[in-house]
Amino acid sequence: MLFPLNSKHTKRKKNGPLALSPMLFMVGMFVLLSFICGGFSKVPLLIVFITTSVFSLFTLRHTPFEERLTIYSRGAGQDNLLLMIWIFVLAGAFAATARQMGAVDATVNLCMQLLPPSMLLPGLFLASCFISMSIGTSVGTIVALVPIAVGMAGPSGLTEPMMVASCVGGAFFGDNLSFISDTTVVATRTQGVKMSDKFRTNFAVALPAALLTFVLYMYLGWGTTSHIAVGAVDYWKILPYVVVIITAILGLNVLIVLTGGILLTGIIGIWAGSYDVAGWLSSICDGIGGMSELILISMMAGGLLAVIRAGGGITWLIHNLTRQVKTVRGGELGIATLVSLTNLCTANNTVAILSVGPLAKAISQRFGVDPRRAASILDTFSCVVQGIIPYGAQLLMAGGLASLAPTSIMPFLFYPYILAFVMLMSIAVRRNK
Repeated sequence: MLFPLNSKHTKRKKNGPLALSPMLFMVGMFVLLSFICGGFSKVPLLIVFITTSVFSLFTLRHTPFEERLTIYSRGAGQDNLLLMIWIFVLAGAFAATARQMGAVDATVNLCMQLLPPSMLLPGLFLASCFISMSIGTSVGTIVALVPIAVGMAGPSGLTEPMMVASCVGGAFFGDNLSFISDTTVVATRTQGVKMSDKFRTNFAVALPAALLTFVLYMYLGWGTTSHIAVGAVDYWKILPYVVVIITAILGLNVLIVLTGGILLTGIIGIWAGSYDVAGWLSSICDGIGGMSELILISMMAGGLLAVIRAGGGITWLIHNLTRQVKTVRGGELGIATLVSLTNLCTANNTVAILSVGPLAKAISQRFGVDPRRAASILDTFSCVVQGIIPYGAQLLMAGGLASLAPTSIMPFLFYPYILAFVMLMSIAVRRNK
C-alpha cells in the first residue's frame, strides 16, 4: 500500500544541502534543455518537473521509499494547492466560453475605440494595478485581464508576451499593496504592525517602481498604430467581464465569481447565437483541458517542495543565512534573502512569509529593524520572486490562458525587476546603527 505509514517508527535524518539539491538540478535541467530545444521559451516545463521530482525522491536517503512517495503525494495534494487548481479549472472554462461567445472581440473593440494604440500597453498595466488593488489577488486580476490582453495584441501590433506581462506586473502591484491581500495580512500579523503603517512604508517603494514601469511601457508602446478597422461594439458580450471584475471587487469568492461568469457566458452566448448548449459545454471542456499542463506542473511543484521541506532544506537555509547578520542593513538584507530563497523553494509567497515571518521578527528586534520595514520587505521580496519564477501560479496561469510559455513573458515583466531594484536601493542607502 502507498499511503498508510507508521511514521512513529520512522526516524528521518535531515541533510539541508542535499535536500536543496533538487532546486539546483531543476535549474541545470532548464539550462540544458534550453540549449537542446533552441531557447528558454521552448523548454517543456512538464519534463523539467517530472525529472526533478524523480531526482528529489532520492535525496531522502534514510526514508523508506513508500514514505518518500507519500510525502511527495501529500505535497502535491495539499489543501491550498487544490484550491488553486480549482481556480485554474474554472478560469480555463471561463476564458474559453467567453472567447467563443465573442466577449474578447467585443472588449478589444471597445478598448481600441477608447484608447489610442500607443496607450494600450501602459493603459493595461494601469488597469491591472487598480483592479488588483481592489480585489487583493493577482490571480483574479490575471484571470480577468489576460484574455483581453491577448485579444488586443493582434489588432494593436504589440506582441502577446508584452501585453500579458503588463497585466501580470500590474497584478503584483495590487497583490503587494492591497489591504485584503493574503500576503499583506500575513506580513503585518507576523511582524505585529498595522496594515495602514505597512501600506505607507510599502507605497513609498512601490509607487516609484510602478511609475517607472508605466513610463517604460509608454515608451515601448509609443508610435504603435493599428491599420485594422475597429468593429462595432456588442456591449452585451462585454457583460461577463464586467460582472467578473465588479463581483471580485465586491469581495466575492473567486470560485463563485468564475462560476457566475461561466453561466453568464452561456446565457448570453446561447441568446446571441454564438453557440448552442452543446457548443457551450464543449467550450467548457476545451477550456479545462487547456489548463491540464498547468495543473500537473502545479501539483508536481507542490510535491517537490514538500520533499525539500521534509529533508530539512528550508530549515538549513534559514539557519545559515541568519548567522552573518550584524547591522540594521544586514538585518534588512537578511530578511529579504530569507523570504526570497524560501519563496524560490515554495513557489508560494504567502507560505514563504509564514515560514520566515517569526524569524524575521526576531531579526528586526535584535538588530533594530523597524517592524513596518520588516513587513514591507517580507511582502515586497516575496512578490518579486513569485512574479519572476516560471513555475509560480501567476505566470503559469497567464501562460495557460494566453497559450504562451511562461519564460516568453518574463523578459517583458518589468515591474517586479524594477520593484526589487528600488527596494534594494532603499536598503543600501539606510544608515547602519
